[in-house]
Amino acid sequence: MLCSIVIPSRNEEKFIGHCIESVIAQGFPKNELELLIVDGMSQDTTRDIVQKYAQQYPFIKLLENPQQITPCALNIGIKAAQGEIIIRMDAHATYNPDYISKCLQHLQESKADNVGGTMITLPRENTFMGQLIVAVLTSRFGVGNSDFRTGTKQPKETDTVFGGCYHRKIFDRVGLFNEKLPSSQDMEFNLRLKKQGGRIMLFPDVVSYYYTRSDLRSFCRNNFRNGVWAVMPIKYSEIIPVSWRHFIPLFFVISVLVSGMLIFVNRNLSWILVFIVSLYLAVALYFSSKTALNKKDWKYVVVLPFMYLSLHVLYGLGSFWALLQCLVSVDFWKNAIKISHPQKV
Repeated sequence: MLCSIVIPSRNEEKFIGHCIESVIAQGFPKNELELLIVDGMSQDTTRDIVQKYAQQYPFIKLLENPQQITPCALNIGIKAAQGEIIIRMDAHATYNPDYISKCLQHLQESKADNVGGTMITLPRENTFMGQLIVAVLTSRFGVGNSDFRTGTKQPKETDTVFGGCYHRKIFDRVGLFNEKLPSSQDMEFNLRLKKQGGRIMLFPDVVSYYYTRSDLRSFCRNNFRNGVWAVMPIKYSEIIPVSWRHFIPLFFVISVLVSGMLIFVNRNLSWILVFIVSLYLAVALYFSSKTALNKKDWKYVVVLPFMYLSLHVLYGLGSFWALLQCLVSVDFWKNAIKISHPQKV
């Protein structure tokens, strides 16, 4: 059974070689494997690196993505793929040697429509800031019930997984990735899949390693962008394309803004803002203390609450900005009507 791997890439010279090497190291037979790297017109040496591997390994192919965004790359790869099984991988990650074989085993045995595993988050630079960012992104307080990030001990059904392993026929049934979504396209696709009765399973023995940004500026910028694309997809999708947990930072930011404005109406209402902020800080300190104990480093208690706050506030502000953009969009209101009254579509 031929298996096709699709990897979107753009300016990935620092990571693409390690990613390809981890695929080459797979125990899966290479004559049953096809690796399609879909490059978004990289301006660094990514293409040169991929071409060198392609010259040495016939199962590796370089495809072009003129549109330069991830969903277009995925669709280009899916259309070009020859395999009955399609696995989406990320250029920022490396994969355990049994990753592919485990995916195929679980896909067959579980009868699920999409399977994936746990993503172990690692810092790109092993600095204290890098470790702080990893701590935030692997905490349930930081990212909610995102099990592929926080980990699970038992196989479980879930809303989405990192990457994903699919039967090719799934794309004939559900369609391809939404090319209007530069981000959140995996979540939107998987929710479409579940809406049609599909099952998505997470297996803890399917392991990948994702290298996340290690500097504060990139962390903050990425939080705001993720917040934007927690809401903006509603403008381009006829379903609610993200989980409700993605809206929690938006509700938090709105509650702080509203309670803050109430103080100007009546100073006696200041307790509402104090209660919200105090509750948040108490929970942040609790999770920070747990991390400090695990790491045996008291500095986490001091700094980590502010990292959680920056994640949730910037994410919430991004969502709030996107919500304002959506409210003045005709497409948003058309899709909102379709979501709330599907029988009228």
